[in-house]
Amino acid sequence: MAKKFKIQTDKALSGKVALVTGANQGIGLAIARALAANGCNLVITGRDKRRLKQALKTLEKAGVEVLPCLCDVRDPESVNALAIAIEGRFHRLDFLINNAGIAHPGRKVDKLQYETWKQVIDTNLNGLFLVTHTMLPLIRRGGAIANNLSIAAKRVFPGSSAYNASKHGALGFTNTLREELRGKGIRVIAMLPGATDTAIWETLWPEAPRKKMMSAETVATVLLDALLLPRDGTAEELLVLPGAGTL
Repeated sequence: MAKKFKIQTDKALSGKVALVTGANQGIGLAIARALAANGCNLVITGRDKRRLKQALKTLEKAGVEVLPCLCDVRDPESVNALAIAIEGRFHRLDFLINNAGIAHPGRKVDKLQYETWKQVIDTNLNGLFLVTHTMLPLIRRGGAIANNLSIAAKRVFPGSSAYNASKHGALGFTNTLREELRGKGIRVIAMLPGATDTAIWETLWPEAPRKKMMSAETVATVLLDALLLPRDGTAEELLVLPGAGTL
């Protein structure tokens, strides 16, 4: 059960537009809720129609405009359709939050099936590139891209080779993108959350001590603060770890 957390609101993002991929649960939904609470209009995606509908009901309570889109970030046609829908409704994006991602059960390399490896890389790395590449024309100066990568982008965990590799690759992509977009006035943020109480542990480690983890809302609050920074500054990496009070 996720911990309850009250997000501060001041409508500082009123009129802005954000795309949050994988926003139907976990950190993605928490980020979408934080943005909506501050007046940001939303485009939310997911592959589960029922969960996406539930997320829509939750987010609309904030009084912002929410466009839900079924989307598979691995599929160019699906991502292109998403871009067309965004341009048709909002004509632009202020924030792109690449959050969609999957994990795999703990398997050492000699036991990991190639199909599992491919699914993880396709979602966490190729999908990250595909969404970013397709949405870039919609992001205007002063906007921001935040990629939710996990602490696994800098550390390795035995039994998670595909997940580790996808996140390490995603960090390299994120760092490159930041330098390419710096002159265009678009900030690029690498999110590196540690253990967070979300459903991903049902795949990664079903017996994980989730009561000792951070809430998804904690991660969302840190990102919100980064997005609210004045334009003369940026947060390039957000390393967020469980505090002493949870251990």
